[in-house]
Amino acid sequence: MGYTVTEESFASLNSYWSDSRHNLNWDSIFVFPGWLQIWWQVFGSGAKLYLRAVWQGKKIIGIAPLLVKEKTASIVGSADVCDYLDFVVAPGMERDFFSSLLDDLRQKGINHLDLRPLRHDSTVLTELLSIAKEQKHDIRCQLEDVSLEVELPSTWDEYLATLTGKQRHEVRRKLRRLWEAGKVDYHIVDHSAAVHDVMAVFLKMFSESMEDKATFMTDQMELFFRSLADTMAEVGLLRLGILELDTLPTAIVMCFDYHDCVYLYNSGYNPRYHALSVGLLSKVLCIKDSIQRGRKRFDFLKGRESYKYHLGGREIPLHNCQIIIK
Repeated sequence: MGYTVTEESFASLNSYWSDSRHNLNWDSIFVFPGWLQIWWQVFGSGAKLYLRAVWQGKKIIGIAPLLVKEKTASIVGSADVCDYLDFVVAPGMERDFFSSLLDDLRQKGINHLDLRPLRHDSTVLTELLSIAKEQKHDIRCQLEDVSLEVELPSTWDEYLATLTGKQRHEVRRKLRRLWEAGKVDYHIVDHSAAVHDVMAVFLKMFSESMEDKATFMTDQMELFFRSLADTMAEVGLLRLGILELDTLPTAIVMCFDYHDCVYLYNSGYNPRYHALSVGLLSKVLCIKDSIQRGRKRFDFLKGRESYKYHLGGREIPLHNCQIIIK
């Protein structure tokens, strides 16, 4: 049976994502159709969309959510707001999908794939590179960054036991000091109706907590964050964790919950409460909440911040790969 490549839209990608009959691996939250569409609307000027699906008869075997500048194609997204990217492929169909995709790109005059950032277990690194080598394309890959994650045990005490003695003591000491400072409450907002107001507080804390975060949060970036929160709340993946002291919000974490994993996307805190370590403790309590809800993995995402190591994170390498199609 032959393969066909079809031009798609964000709406059609969303229909494939929401229909469980399609056996596609949407392993990366950063290529969910809603996420792709928001990124494109906010940051996509100057490029052309190349949204393609590969079909085997009436069965979809993979999706290529690409953008094209001149003759170079990249996965829709950018490293500053998309921690790792990948293609969407049905298990076992990687070779057929990538072979068809490479042929289509060549026919369209696209001769360069610039793919980044990529986890070590992405389909690009596990499948596409070997196919590209067989077809004699030029390949160059290098380490770009790291992401950190921790496997979650079934109880909070088991998690604490995985930390070093020093870090376990520090977590307990900081929590005790916070509880002594007043009435502590950590709760989750995940319904669309309340997201707008909470995001306003989050964005204020985000910009106030560190100077580089204030520089990062441009008007364009704020639009992206607000739109992303609304969209992810609509599909039930957003979790805003709010740490309050005497009913006043002191820190907020912005997370996504998908496939037994919680992704810590970003955070902010009120600098007035810096001495109580509310920024760190909001993340600690987010991990505790994730364990209590039976999640299996906590993904700190990209970056080598020291707190991630202190809280048990292990490094996951992130690469960038260039493929010159001959």
